[in-house]
Amino acid sequence: MSRARIVALHGPVLHAQVEGPFAVGEAVAVGEHALPGEVIRLEGDHLVAQVYDDTTGLKPGDAVVGSGLPLSVPLGPGLLGHIYDGLLRRLDGDDPGPRQRFVPTVRPGDRLAPGSAFGTLPDRPHARLCLLPPDVGGTVRSVAAEGEVGDDDVLVTLADDAGRTRTAGLWQRWPVRDPRPVAARLPADEPLVTGQRILDTLFPVARGGRAAIPGGFGTGKTVLQETLAKWCHADIIVYVGCGERGNEMAEVLEEFPQLTDPRTGRALMERTVIVANASNMPVAAREASIYTAVTVAEYFRDQGLHVALMADSTSRWAEALREVAGRLGELPGEAGYPAYLGSRLAEFYERAARVRTLAGGEGSLTIIGAVSPPGGDFSEPVTSHTKRYVGCFWGLDRERAQARFYPAIHPLQSYALDAERFAPWWTANGNAEWAVQRGRLLAMLEQQAHLERMARIVGKDALPPEQQLTLVAAELVNEALLRQSAFSPVDRYCSPARQSQMLRLVMRFSALARDAVAAGTAPEAVGALPVMRRLRRMGEEIGEDAMAGFDALWSQLEREFGALAPAAAPVPETGA
Repeated sequence: MSRARIVALHGPVLHAQVEGPFAVGEAVAVGEHALPGEVIRLEGDHLVAQVYDDTTGLKPGDAVVGSGLPLSVPLGPGLLGHIYDGLLRRLDGDDPGPRQRFVPTVRPGDRLAPGSAFGTLPDRPHARLCLLPPDVGGTVRSVAAEGEVGDDDVLVTLADDAGRTRTAGLWQRWPVRDPRPVAARLPADEPLVTGQRILDTLFPVARGGRAAIPGGFGTGKTVLQETLAKWCHADIIVYVGCGERGNEMAEVLEEFPQLTDPRTGRALMERTVIVANASNMPVAAREASIYTAVTVAEYFRDQGLHVALMADSTSRWAEALREVAGRLGELPGEAGYPAYLGSRLAEFYERAARVRTLAGGEGSLTIIGAVSPPGGDFSEPVTSHTKRYVGCFWGLDRERAQARFYPAIHPLQSYALDAERFAPWWTANGNAEWAVQRGRLLAMLEQQAHLERMARIVGKDALPPEQQLTLVAAELVNEALLRQSAFSPVDRYCSPARQSQMLRLVMRFSALARDAVAAGTAPEAVGALPVMRRLRRMGEEIGEDAMAGFDALWSQLEREFGALAPAAAPVPETGA
């Protein structure tokens, strides 16, 4: 082990005189208490390291001991259900994991490729595979018999191609800054169903894709992330609080363990890992926490599971980068952030993917990062750089949030670059018209914004009937489709089938109303129809177990428009 001596300290950053070889990225132990750290720069016989704990008490002359290995964290099925700090140290106790039943799937003499599965844990509800590390493979010499095993037991012994003996158990270590290898990256052509209509219908994110949730204070980022964690179609949730305020992080730590998984009725924490770093924790640990979380997520992805990573918020992580860069004396870029901010964000988001794993299955990692721009300014550096690397941008709007419109996602400030590739999926799930309907909805909402600006100048009554009708229809879209309460027992989740039914009804109303106004009916008469109230409330009144209610609502819609304009020609349903 190489050693060095501290010559200067600047908060979490230390400078040391080396007495042996070190490598950039090497994990080090600092001082008599062996504080964890990482080498970030080498300059001749000097090194610069960042320390991941409070540096109070360190002084010049204290030892820095190298490990010879990069900064790594332990990975295993037992991570689920617990809360950790930015270096994956348990915060909710240090009790050893329970013994688990192990069933081997290999025999002595079998040849195993790196990352292969050598056994299963059949009694676990999630993460049942026992995996070799991605850099370990060879011929099996021995394997444990079926039975109960502990965290520290050696389960398989191999001889690699160089003749060295390698062992593996339930746990393995992996460097946090190195993406875990995969057999192949697959096209992300299937949406991650979130159960939120404004996302699934208008701005869907791919399973294995990347999304950002920017918004000012109080616009609902944390509530939306908790809703996605609870309802999205992911097997595993990894939630990382990378520098949020202590009171906000405390609320998350208190609320998450109490959430119920709606799919199983059991605690949501059973399939969740929380990495907690509040803003009052060491700044260097905040910088590392996001890499720790994505490494954990990749491990469960390699189990053949679909993983969703919620990062709250990447702005606080970027602020940690800025503080460390300042202590290193680096030349600041825009708003004081280091010039490499964009590349670090790219490295993080590029670890999202849908893959074929080394173990032969299919898994995915979807990254959803919250951004906290000061004053809600989407042009600031973290938000503008993030937009370059994500496929979905869900912009939260302060005015909608203050109007208690949830989710407060502004439909004209948001986008989904890959939405069109999901049309075959929607067709397979019963809505062949989804792409056309989505395009018409977005066009209608854009027309609404334009007409509202005109109406503020000339008055709503001065607009032509067709434009007044556009405002009526757009208001219905907002109220019936885009508004969805996270606390409603009926409407907090909306399945794709239910979304399609609601979308068809809204589009049918728009088509019937357009023809009625063209035949001479006043827009006020259309807006006063009794069916309007039921359309606005259909999310609350027609639940997942009462889908037949949509047929009755469709009949009422047709009947009332028929009575409104009996002389008008019938409107075809196609393209509605």
